[in-house]
Amino acid sequence: MPLTATQIKHARFNPDAKPTGKENRLSDGDSLFLYLEKTGGKYWRMPYRFGGKQKLFPVGVYCSATSFDLQGNPLPDQVVMSLAEARQRRDEAKALLRQGLDPMAARQVAKEQAAQASANSFAAVALEWHARNKAKWCEDHAERVWKRIHAHLLPAIGDMPIEDIRTKHLLAALRPVEARGTLDVASRLSQYANAICRYAVQTGRIESNPAIDLSGALAVRKVVHRPALPLNRLPELLNSIAGANIRHVTRYAFELIMLTFLRSSELRMARWHEVDFERAVWTIPSERVPLEDVRYSIRGAKMHTPHVVPLCRQAIAVLRRLQQLNNRSDLIFPGDRSFDKPLCENTLNQALRRMGYATHELCGHGFRTMACSALNESGQWNRDAIERQMSHQHRDSVRAAYMHKAEFLKERHAMMQWWGDFLDAQRAGHYVDPTEFAGGHPTVVPLFRQISG
Repeated sequence: MPLTATQIKHARFNPDAKPTGKENRLSDGDSLFLYLEKTGGKYWRMPYRFGGKQKLFPVGVYCSATSFDLQGNPLPDQVVMSLAEARQRRDEAKALLRQGLDPMAARQVAKEQAAQASANSFAAVALEWHARNKAKWCEDHAERVWKRIHAHLLPAIGDMPIEDIRTKHLLAALRPVEARGTLDVASRLSQYANAICRYAVQTGRIESNPAIDLSGALAVRKVVHRPALPLNRLPELLNSIAGANIRHVTRYAFELIMLTFLRSSELRMARWHEVDFERAVWTIPSERVPLEDVRYSIRGAKMHTPHVVPLCRQAIAVLRRLQQLNNRSDLIFPGDRSFDKPLCENTLNQALRRMGYATHELCGHGFRTMACSALNESGQWNRDAIERQMSHQHRDSVRAAYMHKAEFLKERHAMMQWWGDFLDAQRAGHYVDPTEFAGGHPTVVPLFRQISG
């Protein structure tokens, strides 16, 4: 008689049965039976003959030994294969036999195909690509890349075989990100998809890259340059900083970010051992020793290579004053609450707002923009020396190959001293044009005369 769900649920292993007996086999008919193990597991089996040999086909698991409670009752949510599903699987196996195929061999082939498909899924290729590249990335960047892929690409196309992916599938995964207005993320994801598919071509998984045709398909955010004041407002800005009601550490941070062109994170996470007073250079390492509970404290130079910054006399003077002010911390710019924590990332922008400069008018990065403008406008300095001082990366790969080791230190020392003197010239209260200053006409006001000791 066919089995019922109730019979299967309450069936128990008979410890008194003979090893070769059938008491622990419940037959459903038509070659299907439920095998009961003494550990409590229940397994569907189907005996069959193929190639003159008797075989036993493992149809599936009804309930494993770990799917029972302490009283030996099967857990209802742990049933793996129901009676109906077992009968269907039995019928599929018999259909293969009628075709002259061994269901055991067919299952093995299916497993191998599934394993191969899994190894060549978009998710598997993406993971492999990420693993091969993360060694050359900083930890933060590697984590950010994978989080974006995992959050946006894998839910949509992660399980698809890479060979089945077309441009339309990639675009469908990117459209929701674009629709939310996070266009920078959508652009990054497009780049990741392109790199992953290119890697798939290189490793022989696909013949052509479907991500190439994503070019131009997504909306692009209009480039908005970081806000900076016109150069003719430098006297006003310098005197605003000098007269502002802010901590000395914050004031000196403004002075040094202007005198060195450093980025905010490069400045905030700075340590005293990076400064060589004898040589008058400040070397920003590619990475820094992380600070406990300080996010991104490992960050050094943005381009991930040490950045040497020549220091003018004015910058040296500010650093000496900071040393007198702060002799208890390895940090050049400790925060106001702890000497072990750096200046808050919003400190400079908040101070600028209190001085009356809105964020759309001027931000911390804007000091770099003003310096770059003045140096170029003066007509005195080699463009490559300026770019090296700004720590910009050449987009021209051929030029970058020649320039990546060039430091221009001698010229940059002269250039930075010129810039320090140029800033001092603005403190008289009227603007001095860079080209005019290059001619040597202005009167230089003594360094930071507005700042009391």
